[in-house]
Amino acid sequence: MRRSKFIGPAIWLIVLAPALQSCTTVTDYVPDFLVPQAVPASGPSDGDDGAGLVADPAYLLGPEDVVKISVWRDEQLTQEVVVRPDGMISFPLVGDLMAAGRTVEDVRQDLVTRLNKFVPNPHVTVMVTKILSNKIYVAGRVARPGEFLVGHYTDVLQALSLAGGLTPFAKENDIKIIRREKGEQRVYPFRYGDIRNGRGLEQNIVLQRGDVVVVP
Repeated sequence: MRRSKFIGPAIWLIVLAPALQSCTTVTDYVPDFLVPQAVPASGPSDGDDGAGLVADPAYLLGPEDVVKISVWRDEQLTQEVVVRPDGMISFPLVGDLMAAGRTVEDVRQDLVTRLNKFVPNPHVTVMVTKILSNKIYVAGRVARPGEFLVGHYTDVLQALSLAGGLTPFAKENDIKIIRREKGEQRVYPFRYGDIRNGRGLEQNIVLQRGDVVVVP
């Protein structure tokens, strides 16, 4: 009688079945977005120069951002400029121009108006090449406290994820977000325990440039 060629694999399945079952565990389900332990996928890694980040059209420029300005058919008027700490940029024929707190379209229109005195009907393109000003900070009892460069809208949970999550002794319901607005500091409370239980989701605010998340 011919032995079936399928007997060997079948025997192996019978032998391995108990071992496979012992490797399966059941855990309580917690949504991933409520567990700030993931490796950041949206922010740059340490040492990133901000060149891989893409600016939203509504993005407001800030100090250290790098902008490429191009004037069609004029290589002398095509160059990269850095937004200075005072918020200004310098460009040939134009001189100093306020860029911080404005969109690239705002800056482009201003350049067109000023260049029009020297170049008839200038075709100007303005593009962000490096986002280096959009930084947030996480301090206190997290795995990796520090400064984080982000290229998109980041909320509190995402910031905690970038920082590696809370340490075991963190006071999860005493977290504070410190924001400077018009020279004054405002404090926003954040109760991570409530968020984890699906309550008070409005606390998970979108952070602004310069915000500090403090985990006691």
